[in-house]
Amino acid sequence: MANDWKDRLGVVFSTNPDYQFQTSDDEAEATLPPEKQNLRVWLDRLKGGRVATVVRGFVGSDDDLASLGKDLKKSCGVGGTAKDGEIIIQGDHRDRVVELLTKAGYRCKRAGG
Repeated sequence: MANDWKDRLGVVFSTNPDYQFQTSDDEAEATLPPEKQNLRVWLDRLKGGRVATVVRGFVGSDDDLASLGKDLKKSCGVGGTAKDGEIIIQGDHRDRVVELLTKAGYRCKRAGG
């Protein structure tokens, strides 16, 4: 409550005398266990003709997504990123990623063309 005024920076004025400002208390989404995850591994073409492997469908916290992305990137020996519920790995590593995810207990499928 010490920084309550910072939460209301977008609210300028209300004519309702009974108005109560509602803060959004976004709780972190609980990460599903690997056997309940339903992941899809896509091959995506980026600008300049580059290819990237994209893992979609992860349900869980951003920290767990980043951790899984780090493990996949390390195992494939390439760079990439994990954000917005997706893991993007540089290059065509679809088969390797599916193999790694299956060994880790995740349900995953190759998707796309």
